[in-house]
Amino acid sequence: MAKAPGHTDQDLEQLTTLFRLLSDKTRLNILMLLAQGERNVTTLCQELGLPQPTVSHHLGLLRMNNIIGNRRNGKQVFYNLDGRVDTNDGAGLSLKVEKYRIDIQASQHAAASMTI
Repeated sequence: MAKAPGHTDQDLEQLTTLFRLLSDKTRLNILMLLAQGERNVTTLCQELGLPQPTVSHHLGLLRMNNIIGNRRNGKQVFYNLDGRVDTNDGAGLSLKVEKYRIDIQASQHAAASMTI
């Protein structure tokens, strides 16, 4: 298969992995909620209306891929957006992967748009 100039297999693999992560509605919901501020698992479960094992599974995938981070406060773990993700001052999300940036923003017509 021919490759686009300036893009390595490693670049394309990282983008593919990121798009797989973003292709899940629950994970996108989690990212949008975390864009509003850090949350613990209990709060996320309540806001998403999902059981704790499901939310924890998705949090684990996002954390293992360095999309979100966490901090511990006693027995509670709080999740937040990692340094690879920017909230664009509440206008959407920007995710950085190597030399690429993926922007997810709501447009003026209430439909989401994405640019690479």
